[in-house]
Amino acid sequence: MNDTVNQIKTYLKSVKLEWAKITWPERKQVIAETLAVVAIIFLFTVAVYLIDIIFKAVLGLIPTV
Repeated sequence: MNDTVNQIKTYLKSVKLEWAKITWPERKQVIAETLAVVAIIFLFTVAVYLIDIIFKAVLGLIPTV
């Protein structure tokens, strides 16, 4: 039991040391990249919607038996 506690303490200390090495991006960069992702998702959503409309129109031209 004591060995497990020591292993957990060692692990958490190493996590704390690694956490200090992280270089976080600036707020401006995070906002710009988030807006880019949202814009790309919006464009792909519109593209899929338009393709869906085109397929519905084309498939609507096929006569049913």
